[in-house]
Amino acid sequence: MGVVYHANYFVWFELGRTELMRAAGFAYTRVEADGFRLPVHEVKCHYHRPAKYDDLVTVETVITHLSPARIDFAYRITRDGELLATGETVHPITDNQGRPINLKKKAPELWAALSAAVTIQPKES
Repeated sequence: MGVVYHANYFVWFELGRTELMRAAGFAYTRVEADGFRLPVHEVKCHYHRPAKYDDLVTVETVITHLSPARIDFAYRITRDGELLATGETVHPITDNQGRPINLKKKAPELWAALSAAVTIQPKES
């Protein structure tokens, strides 16, 4: 069909999250090495226009919600300024065994870096 497979947008979301974390000063590999995980709990994608093979796309990622136990991201995927897709993901913050943790208490340095990257003010939990 000449268009990008719909699930590839979720891969682009992951790349956007990874780069946002790196820009905040914490590569995701470091987050995992420190014993934390951000599993995907919920994902939404709204497709506005199809991306085509060989398109160069831009993925814009922001943190829209941060609490000690959860982080939400929003995404915009564009091609030459044209909106192709928007999306959101919700991630609980867990330890290596999948148990919820309080990031603010367990990793205050990471909490501060992520708080500084929030686009919409964090909600208290």
